[in-house]
Amino acid sequence: QVQLVESGGGLVQAGGSLRLSCAASGRTFSNYRSGWFRQAPGKEREFVADIRWTSGKTSYRDSVKGRFTISRDNAKSTVYLQMNSLKPEDTAVYYCAADPMSLGYNYWGQGTQVTVSS
Repeated sequence: QVQLVESGGGLVQAGGSLRLSCAASGRTFSNYRSGWFRQAPGKEREFVADIRWTSGKTSYRDSVKGRFTISRDNAKSTVYLQMNSLKPEDTAVYYCAADPMSLGYNYWGQGTQVTVSS
């Protein structure tokens, strides 16, 4: 019912910036919460940030606070992740996820690779 497509990944030098986008589409929609997760090789998927669609309330893992900003555009059904001051430790595949009815993150995008060189 919900399809998510990420874009904006790439290769950047340490200290650089990237802006990830996640466009949502589908036959039916409900909006509650969207988030970003990442997974590095050999590591488990970890939470990065999320946002409540109605209130705009955000949450971040400690290691990205002050560097990453999650936002949403209700009209475009798109969530963004602005990543500044990137570090090599940020290298991972980034996934957007949707929790449209407060039932958990059950919808996932295909992932986009972010590589930060030192």
